[in-house]
Amino acid sequence: MQSPLDKSAICSEALEALLKQRAEGEADFLLVDVREDREYKMGHIKGVDLLLPTSLFDQWAQQFLDEHKDKTVIFTCRTGNRSAQVQHIFKQHGLERGINHAGGIVSFRGEIEK
Repeated sequence: MQSPLDKSAICSEALEALLKQRAEGEADFLLVDVREDREYKMGHIKGVDLLLPTSLFDQWAQQFLDEHKDKTVIFTCRTGNRSAQVQHIFKQHGLERGINHAGGIVSFRGEIEK
């Protein structure tokens, strides 16, 4: 059975399960929210490691790629569109284990923090 961490996109249900596994030391990944600061402050998935706004992509993208190229990274946003674009760009530049959270936070039923 293929792990959700081996796919290019995962649904909210799979992300929720992965966050529980990570809390138990059974999964290793970064969860990166690419929404804007004001959106993030309205509510974000508990367990987000980094907020990297898409509007500032040019300012953080190269350093992020250099530091995390060999890691599994899940990108999330409001609906999965921006995170899919970010994931696609990084995949073109060598981030082989970049995963899009399809459906974004609007489809997530797990714990949300404000």
